[in-house]
Amino acid sequence: MTSPIDMFALMDGMKQKEQPFALATVVRTVSVTAAKAGAKALILPDGTVLAGWIGGGCARGATLKAAREALADGQPRLVSIQPEDLLEDLGVHAGETREGVRYVSNMCPSKGTMDIFVEPVLPRPELVVMGASPVAVALVSLAPQFGFSVTAAAPAADHAKFAGADRMADGFAPPPASGPRFVVVSTQGAGDLAALTAALGLEARHVAFVGSRRKAQTLSEKLRAAGVPPARLDALKAPAGLDLGAITPEEIALSILAELVLVRRRDQRGAVS
Repeated sequence: MTSPIDMFALMDGMKQKEQPFALATVVRTVSVTAAKAGAKALILPDGTVLAGWIGGGCARGATLKAAREALADGQPRLVSIQPEDLLEDLGVHAGETREGVRYVSNMCPSKGTMDIFVEPVLPRPELVVMGASPVAVALVSLAPQFGFSVTAAAPAADHAKFAGADRMADGFAPPPASGPRFVVVSTQGAGDLAALTAALGLEARHVAFVGSRRKAQTLSEKLRAAGVPPARLDALKAPAGLDLGAITPEEIALSILAELVLVRRRDQRGAVS
């Protein structure tokens, strides 16, 4: 069995590599249970228990299901595994979620109770900034403060402008994403069409263009004629950012980041836009 020190070292390594996992922790037990409070397991997105242990078949299935769901939507889960008679006393059914707790029936002979907290640990969302405009430079500088991993996609000659980027790409072809991705095109006339074509070809939660609505419409018409699917073009946000009355590159970058935070948290909370 993996020691706590080894498990924490393993988790640190996975965080540094931006690899997703869930940490399941037994927070309470009643009566006879295989695992006791404090037991932990590190679970991969496919349900593999990479390290640790939180009990046998009585707890394993429900915990792995909760881990997969938590990694899918980014929300933690609290699972309470109890004998059927105790669930009846509480007035809940197996599989029911009430006040943030999912209740599961313990069919094992031990008839113990286990409460397990499942926490997803996900890679930082990636912001791909395409272009080397003053707004792009400001975005790359500010975005890490809002929890984004930043990839600057610009010609190699402009890479010196982006000291704060986590990753660099020569041109408009960023490397594969390890987590959720957001894209902002801020080319300011230097390769607008090429950057938008590349951006709309990526799998991203949000793609935005820094420029006027009229310019974006003109470019969209050219892209539509070139065969870019209408659904992709309809999803393009232009102009980028919330209307804060921004004027300077830094203010425009702030308005864009405000919009990205809104989209990111709305997705996590399941709110209606």
